[in-house]
Order: sequence, then structure tokens, then C-alpha cells
Amino acid sequence: MNITVAHKESYSRGELLLRTLFGAIYIVIPHTVVLVFVMFWSEILAFATFWIALFTGSIPEGIFSFQTRALSWSYRLSASMMNLVDGYPPIGLNQSLEGVAFEVERPERVSRGSVLLRTIFGALYVGIPHGIALGFRTIGTEVLLFLAFWAVLFTGKYPEKWHSFNVGTLRWTQRLTLYMMYFTDEYPPFSGK
Repeated sequence: MNITVAHKESYSRGELLLRTLFGAIYIVIPHTVVLVFVMFWSEILAFATFWIALFTGSIPEGIFSFQTRALSWSYRLSASMMNLVDGYPPIGLNQSLEGVAFEVERPERVSRGSVLLRTIFGALYVGIPHGIALGFRTIGTEVLLFLAFWAVLFTGKYPEKWHSFNVGTLRWTQRLTLYMMYFTDEYPPFSGK
């Protein structure tokens, strides 16, 4: 899987201020209006995915494609609102944003036992340990987002290590989501790398 946001040499101070002051109005609201329906359908497909994966050991191409495109859209939106990338995140399932990559290969087979295990005990062996670790990491990410805002505002540069850490938090979250949606049998590492 390839889940990245490229670091740039310089970032737009004007876009930074615009996103920070008015992003909720001109980015979040239009995206949310459409994403509500997309995520509603995504939840229905997630329910169907459980049963299909449990009985067949595979995930249909159409469901996989829709779900990963919905996750990619959410990822683009998050990257933009976290000021990790410049540019307006396009609305739609088939869109892309320069510098933002969300590519996941469809697994040939998924373990039926693992599907059942994740459904019954996923909150215990995935949710609790990753939730605690990500909780602390998210605090660090929030601090770095605040500091990065000022760094970009005054210098036009996003410190590369801060950018990498913040992208890592998004990546970790997306890997957890993919695992809990049965799109991979590989237990997500406790890392943003």
C-alpha cells in the first residue's frame, strides 16, 4: 500500500490563512454534504463486506474499489485541512490531489478466521492498544500542526520532520481502517512509517 503526502519546498501562506480562517465554510461543508451520502453507502457496503468475506474469503472488486476511493477522498480532505498540502481537495470519488497518494492493492484472499476474529475481538486487540498509542501520537500531531502553522506563515516552509510525523499519523489511522475493513490480513504496525 502507498499512503503518502509529498513534502514541498514551500507552501502558500495565503492558502494557509484561507484554509485556517474559512476552510470550514468553503472546504469542509461542501465535502461533508456529499461525503455523508458516500459514507452512508460505505457503511452498508462494510456490512455486506463482512458477510461476503466471511463466506467466500474474498472481497468483490466493486466494493473494494468504492471503499478505497471513499477512503482516498477522506484522506485528501484530512491532508488539506491539516495544511499538509496546498490546493483545494477535489470533490468526488475519482479525483486526485497533487502530492497525495492513497493506493491499496486488493487482496486475492482474506482469512475468514481473521475476519471473524476482528469482528468479535477487534476492539480489544486492535482498538485498545492502537487507540492508546494513537491518542498520545495525536496530541503530538496537534502540537506540531499548531507550530507548523506559524512556521509556514512566517517562513513559507513546513519543517520536513514535522510534516513526516503528521503524515505518519494519518497513515497509521488509514492502515487501521483498512485492517478493520478486512482489506488486509496484516496486523497494522504501531508506526506511522
